Amino acid sequence: MPAKNPEEICSLFKQYMAAGDIEGVLSVYDPEIVFLNQTREVVKGKQELKQELGPSAAARARFDFNITQVVQSGDIALMHTQWNISGPEEISLYAIEVARLQPDGTWRWLIGDPFTVGKQMAAQTAAAGRQTR
Repeated sequence: MPAKNPEEICSLFKQYMAAGDIEGVLSVYDPEIVFLNQTREVVKGKQELKQELGPSAAARARFDFNITQVVQSGDIALMHTQWNISGPEEISLYAIEVARLQPDGTWRWLIGDPFTVGKQMAAQTAAAGRQTR
């Protein structure tokens, strides 16, 4: 069940994670996936991504989302998505993702950066708190 548009990728990702289906999760990613993990390390390819996302899939983590914006140019789409994750830990993320149209007409994520915006906002909030003291 491939994504027919960039927005459908999020629904499929959520569905596969909830089912604990790591192969399904990986199917929403382009073969050339580049993913920035929480420690800002670059993860490349589906094998490395499997190691990164496997624990969340095994825990059947619940990923709820709100797509705030999709900007598309031809076969590339820039996505801004708010994610709320339940299990194995509770976390809220604002992800920036790039999706690419595949030769078969389906969409897959090519680049994933779910942590930059949240880290920047947390750092700004902490800095603002220090300035008001």
